[in-house]
Amino acid sequence: MDEKKLEILDRASVVYMKFGVKSVTMDDLARELAISKKTIYNYFNDKNDLVTSIIEMKVHMDSAVCTNTAAQSENAIDELIQISEVVTKQFNNFNPIVFSDIKKFHKDAWQVIETHKMIFVLNMITKNIERGIQEKIYRANLNPSIAAKLYVASSDAAMNPEIFRWPEFKFQDVFLEMIRLQINGMANDTGRLYLKKKLNTDA
Repeated sequence: MDEKKLEILDRASVVYMKFGVKSVTMDDLARELAISKKTIYNYFNDKNDLVTSIIEMKVHMDSAVCTNTAAQSENAIDELIQISEVVTKQFNNFNPIVFSDIKKFHKDAWQVIETHKMIFVLNMITKNIERGIQEKIYRANLNPSIAAKLYVASSDAAMNPEIFRWPEFKFQDVFLEMIRLQINGMANDTGRLYLKKKLNTDA
């Protein structure tokens, strides 16, 4: 990808994550990035094209990081903890209204998110659950299909600004609490002991 295009995508994503998408016009964005609006249009047809390109970039990066994290993690619980740390770092100072804006006004970008969630994320969590059962740190009677879909549904709730209003509820805090609840619900006694030691807290 062209270096300048990548720079615009990266910096524009920071602006949208902070202020939301709908409220930031292309003129606003150009001022924030200290470039001309013409420069933006040299690389993107319109705002929808820009937002969709940002989401595609984020999804590609997210998939690569999660796959690498899973391969290097000590066990299934460690995998989820590491992934949660990556996610919360990426969404630092994240305004949840971003997802509402994308869902309402940028259907192409929203479809990318939904496809990523229902294919990659669902598959990743299903494999994590199967791994945890095999490692004997998750409950043997756990249903991977149901538990994985509950994870996805919980993630949706964590990003819903009508449930967790920003800035009263920071996404990082909500997501980490969700992960702890998920792991505690899936883990057996051995897994919960590992989690407690890993977090050095009363998990």
